[in-house]
Amino acid sequence: MIYRAAIFDLDGVIADTARLHLAAWQQLAEELKLPWPEDTEERLKGLERMASLEVILGEQGRKFSKKEKHSLASRKNKRYQALIRSLSPRDLLPGARELMDWLNKSEIPIALASASKNAPAVLHALGISNYFSFIADPEQSAPKPSADIFLAAAHGLQVEPDLCVAFEDACAGIAAIKAAEGMTAIGVGCKSALGSADYIVSSLEEFAPKDFFLSEIKAAAIR
Repeated sequence: MIYRAAIFDLDGVIADTARLHLAAWQQLAEELKLPWPEDTEERLKGLERMASLEVILGEQGRKFSKKEKHSLASRKNKRYQALIRSLSPRDLLPGARELMDWLNKSEIPIALASASKNAPAVLHALGISNYFSFIADPEQSAPKPSADIFLAAAHGLQVEPDLCVAFEDACAGIAAIKAAEGMTAIGVGCKSALGSADYIVSSLEEFAPKDFFLSEIKAAAIR
């Protein structure tokens, strides 16, 4: 199969911004004197903000009104936004810049399908905004494992879902890709956790784009 577009999750795939989210959530948990179970980090992977808050609150969530929960989520987000300012191109994960460069030079369109509402600011801080032709709006999509945001990304690129390759590091994200009308899922990370992906690499360094994509340059030559 030859693919025509690439779609990326952000946290844990392109950059380790998850550590910034984690630091902001941990600070909130400490202020509220909430426990922090060992599996909290894994449970937060791929979740949007309010779903993440419910994980942090746990059984205590029943004590907070909807308005209070939104206030807590906003407090966490302000801390995360402050931490974003510390990001730079040095924070890109191994292989991310090289893969983006290859796709860009090969005229393969790229989209972002992240649950993060701060994704544009993160891409800017990382110095890679110019690579992305489209950024799917998480507020217009149901949370992963719904396929909504990946389908929106494919639509934004004007490429059929079954001609797209999507990269994810979370089980919910892989499930979302697999539900996206034939889209191919590349798991980035631990094989035992991402077993339902079509292909798994430990990092983007291991991904060989020439084995997957037909660039517009090559397509023109064939024609």
